[in-house]
Amino acid sequence: MLSSIHLLQPHLLSLLRIVSSLVLFSYGTQKILHFPAAASVPPIGSLSWIAGLIELILGFLVLVGFQTRIAAFVLSGLMAFAYFIGHAGKSFYPAQNGGVAAILFCFVFLYLVAAGAGPLSVDGLVKRNRATA
Repeated sequence: MLSSIHLLQPHLLSLLRIVSSLVLFSYGTQKILHFPAAASVPPIGSLSWIAGLIELILGFLVLVGFQTRIAAFVLSGLMAFAYFIGHAGKSFYPAQNGGVAAILFCFVFLYLVAAGAGPLSVDGLVKRNRATA
């Protein structure tokens, strides 16, 4: 059984990348494109708006798996900054300061920097095409 689970690892990596980036991308669409509708949206040019723009653009790149390692590196840093700027000052405990998602995103994207995009990605497609050429 473990050998068959091991065969799923590359596809589960792709699934982790897709789901994580889709959730982060949705934060960017809400801040920048106002979809889905939010109670409040950040003013254009504000720090939160710039973070939303990064979430939108780089979240999409990670979602499709294009230049994944670079985009994930920037997103990991963005989430670390989000945690320390927006959450850590409220309380030491993430469950109390609202920073759980920022911490999880930070480390998932840091993992993607090391692991790459997986086979279901533009990066994987480019790698396969280079191998056959």
